[in-house]
Amino acid sequence: MEVNFDRLDFDKMGGLVPVVVKSLINGEILMLGFANEEAVRRTVETGFAHFYSRTRRKLWMKGKTSGNVLK
Repeated sequence: MEVNFDRLDFDKMGGLVPVVVKSLINGEILMLGFANEEAVRRTVETGFAHFYSRTRRKLWMKGKTSGNVLK
């Protein structure tokens, strides 16, 4: 997956961009979250969805503890 970081405006929301995850099978929305630049980079590098938790103020990988990962 390629991401054009020039098109992502991390400044508008204090370093975050909204992220919508949809199923490739049926188009159903699976999750809405937020990502900072590091989360987007890790998602691209690993192939697994990473997000930024606004409440915990830290990066996290979806499913790391539950096993319900988003690839």
